[in-house]
Parts: sequence; structure tokens; C-alpha cells
Amino acid sequence: MSDSCDACGSSVEDALARTIRLSVDRSTVDEQRLCPGCFADWIDRYEQQMQSEPDVTIDEENDIIVD
Repeated sequence: MSDSCDACGSSVEDALARTIRLSVDRSTVDEQRLCPGCFADWIDRYEQQMQSEPDVTIDEENDIIVD
């Protein structure tokens, strides 16, 4: 069986496809079927977003966090 990649639209065999499911409180929010190249790109974006630190300033005197 061969379906298309949800990101680029290219045909991808089941053995090579990866499905990404995003769930919140056991409810599926998003589901994507990706070819190996698009899956690798998705992983790279995910890692970058999870590693980036937001600009946070902590006011030590008043214990206030400004985001």
C-alpha cells in the first residue's frame, strides 16, 4: 500500500512512512503521515523548538518573572 506524505505529497510506502500523533488529554489534536525526509525535518524543528530558551528576566528582589 502506498499513500502520500502529508507534508510534501510524495508517494511513500507503509514500511517507510512515519505517523506523528499529537494528543492532549487523550484526544488527538493532529496526526500526520510523513515520508522519511519530511520526518527528519520535523524532528529537527521539534528539537530546535524544545531546546530554545525563552527570554525570561527574573526580578530577584520581588520574585517576579517577566516573560
